[in-house]
Amino acid sequence: MMRRLYANWVYGGMLAGVLLLLLAPLLIGSWPIVLALTYLYLPVYMLHQYEEHDDDRFRRFVNANIGKGKEVLSPAAVFVINVPGVWGVIALSLYLAARVNIGLSLIAVYLVLVNGVVHIVPAAVRGSYNPGLGTAIVLFLPFGAYSLRQVQLAGGGTPLFHGIGLLSAVAIHVAIVLYALRRCQTLALRKPASGR
Repeated sequence: MMRRLYANWVYGGMLAGVLLLLLAPLLIGSWPIVLALTYLYLPVYMLHQYEEHDDDRFRRFVNANIGKGKEVLSPAAVFVINVPGVWGVIALSLYLAARVNIGLSLIAVYLVLVNGVVHIVPAAVRGSYNPGLGTAIVLFLPFGAYSLRQVQLAGGGTPLFHGIGLLSAVAIHVAIVLYALRRCQTLALRKPASGR
């Protein structure tokens, strides 16, 4: 069962993202703008994940380019990164923004902005597409910039909350890169089986 979930989570996520967007006017119509935007990060990210992970594109891309053909990202790792690591972090950001301080919505905002940069910079350097680049440009950057402005206007854009948001997003992305590099190292150290 888990193998099927690891292989197909992105399709349920894309459909859930569309449903969350359709329900948004009923659910968040009376919310403060910053909370409404933080909620919207979940379906927006789910649509991005569809571009990124449909047909296992991102995993294959990472394994080909970072792993040089070896499996540095498994389907289970991709699932953990994207479901608890993205959906869970955005949900946590929404709860914290609603219950603790509106500035904690910046965790979700910077998660999206840093991810956008992580797609755009390598594409510019390499001069080629990477899975997720389109929605990173079309959705993440404008939505993130607008959200930053709204958090500032709501009074939540203090240096402390910007720092928490940015450090959280960078730490998540650095952890993913370190995981992939460690897997590369582990796979390189494994001795090939003898051909007896």
